[in-house]
Amino acid sequence: MNSQLDASHPDARRLVLSTLRPGRRAMFALVLAVLAATVLPLVAPLFTRRFVDGAMAGDGLRLLTFIALGYLGFAVAGQLARMLTAWLASRLAWDGTNRLRELLAAHALGLDMAYHRQRTPGEMIERVDGDVDAIAQFVVAFLLDVVVSVLLLFGVVAVVFAVDPRIGAVLLVYCVALVVGMVRAQRLAVPAATTVRQRHAALFGQLEERLAGAEDIRANGAGHHVVNRLHQSSAELYRADLRAERIAGGLYAGTTVAFAVGTALVLGMAAWGHNAGTLTVGTAVLLFQYMQMVRAPFERLIDQLKNYQKALAAVSRVGGLLAEQRTLPVPAHPQPLPPVGPLSIDMDGVAFAYPDDDEQILADVDLHLAPGETLGLVGRTGSGKTTIARMVLRLYDPTAGSVRVGGVDLRDVGLADLHQRVCVVTQDVQLFAASVRDNLTLFRASDSTASPDASADVPPDIDGAMSETNTDRYSDDRLRSVLAEVGLEDWLDALPDGLDTVLGPQGEGVSAGEAQLLAFARAFLTNAGVVVLDEASSRLDPATELRIDAALDRLLAARTGVLIAHRLSSLSRVDKIAVVDDGRVMEYGRRAELDAAGVAR
Repeated sequence: MNSQLDASHPDARRLVLSTLRPGRRAMFALVLAVLAATVLPLVAPLFTRRFVDGAMAGDGLRLLTFIALGYLGFAVAGQLARMLTAWLASRLAWDGTNRLRELLAAHALGLDMAYHRQRTPGEMIERVDGDVDAIAQFVVAFLLDVVVSVLLLFGVVAVVFAVDPRIGAVLLVYCVALVVGMVRAQRLAVPAATTVRQRHAALFGQLEERLAGAEDIRANGAGHHVVNRLHQSSAELYRADLRAERIAGGLYAGTTVAFAVGTALVLGMAAWGHNAGTLTVGTAVLLFQYMQMVRAPFERLIDQLKNYQKALAAVSRVGGLLAEQRTLPVPAHPQPLPPVGPLSIDMDGVAFAYPDDDEQILADVDLHLAPGETLGLVGRTGSGKTTIARMVLRLYDPTAGSVRVGGVDLRDVGLADLHQRVCVVTQDVQLFAASVRDNLTLFRASDSTASPDASADVPPDIDGAMSETNTDRYSDDRLRSVLAEVGLEDWLDALPDGLDTVLGPQGEGVSAGEAQLLAFARAFLTNAGVVVLDEASSRLDPATELRIDAALDRLLAARTGVLIAHRLSSLSRVDKIAVVDDGRVMEYGRRAELDAAGVAR
C-alpha cells in the first residue's frame, strides 16, 4: 500500500481538516469577525468620494468634518475587526494544530518497530512538529490574508460594477487573468516547496544522528567526514530553497508589473469618464482607492503563496503519516490474559523476516516455558536472541508459527492487556527529563484518578502478594520501598527533592548503574506475569550487580522470566537454556541436562 498521499488527494485534506475544525461557537464568532473585516473597509472609500465631491461643490466645514469622522470611524473599526480576526484565527489555529500534533504523536508511537527502524528520530520530529507548524502558520494566514482578501476582492468588484459597469467588467477580467496566472504558477511552486520540506527532514535526521553520536565521532576522529556529509545535505537544502525562492520572487515581480498596468488602465478609464462627464472627481478617487484595495489582497496572496506551498507539502506529508497502518493487527475481540500470577510461554514453529526483506531472521523456533520458569537465551551478537524476546513482547508478529502467552495467541490479545502483564528491562535504559516519580511510573495517572474497576491492574507487592486496593499503587511509600529493594535508598535520600527531583540534562545526573537500577524498579511496579531481561546487568559493575541479585531473584520468583545474555556464565539462575545461532535454536533444554552434556559450561 502506498501511504504517501498527494497534497491534492481528498483523503489527505480530510484527515487534516477533520482535526483542525473548530467548534460551532468559535466558528460563528470567527465568521462574524471575518465579515466585519471585509465589509468595513469597503464602506470607508464611499466617505472619501462624498468628501471630495462635497469639497469641490463647496459644502460647509461642519458637514465635511462629519464625513471625515465617519471615514475615520469605519477605518478604525475595520482595523479592530482585523485584529479580532487575527486573534481568533491564531487561537483556533493553534488549538487545532495542537490536536493534530497529539494525533500524529499518538499515531506514530502506535506504529510498528518495522516502521521506526527505517526512520530517524530527527525525521519524525520534523514530521510531527515541523510540518504541523507550517500548517498552523498557513491557517492563520489563510483566514487573514486569503479568506478576507478574497471576500474583499469580490466586494470591490461588486461596488465598482455598481459605480460603472464598464470599469467593473474590465476589473473583473483583470482579476480573473491574475487568478489564472497564479494558479498556473502554483503548479511550479508546490513541488519546489515539497522538495524543500524533504531536504529539511533529511538534514534534521542527520543532525540528530550526529549529535547523538558526538562522543564516538570525536573519539575516533570522524569529525571531518561528518562535517562533509552535513555540508552535502545543507547544499542540497540550499539548492532546493534557492529554486523555490526564485519561483516565488518571479511570481512577486510579475504580479507587481501586472498591478502597475492594471492601475494605469483603471485610472485612464476613470479620467476618460470624467472628461465625458459620466464620473466625478470623487468617483475617480474612489476607483483609485478600490484599485489599491484590489492590489492589497493579491499582494497578500502572493506573500502567502510560500506558506501555502509549505502547507500543501505539509498536508501531504501529514496525510501520508496518518495513512501509515500498523502491520500488527488489532484483534476485533481481544482475549484477556490471566490477570494474576506467572504466565506460560509457548513458541511453536516461529519464523520471522522483516517486511520487504527476504532474509530470514528466525526459523523453526520452538520454546516452551511453564508458569514461573525462567529461560536463558544465549548466543553471539546478531544471532536472533533479541528478536525472540521481541516476539514475546509482540513488537513483531511471526511470519510463520505462533507465540502464546498464558495459553493465548498474542495476536488475539489487546495491547493494553499485554503491556500490563509483560514487561521488559533492557540495557539501554530510557530516562526522561522529569521527576524520579514520573520516571518510575512512566507518567501514569495518579491513583486518585484511577477507575474504580482498576483493581485487576494492581501490581503485586514486593513480596508477591496482591494489594487489596489501588490507592497505594504508586504512592510515595511504595516507590521508596521499590527503590530500596534495588539498592537505591541511599541515592534517593541524597537527592535534593527526593521523588520530586528532576532527572536529565537540566537536573540531577544519573550514572549508568543507577539508570539500570531504576529500570529494575519500574519492573517491580508492574503487574507482569512475564519479565524479559535483555542483558539487563551488562552495564553494571560487579559491586552494583551484587546489590540487585537478591532483588532480581525476588522479581523472578513470582514471574516467568526470559533472560538474554552473551555468556552462559551469567545464566546461573535460569531453569532452561536455549543456544541461538543464525536465527535457529541450536541447543535447548534444562540447564541441568545441558550441564551434564557439557553445553552450559
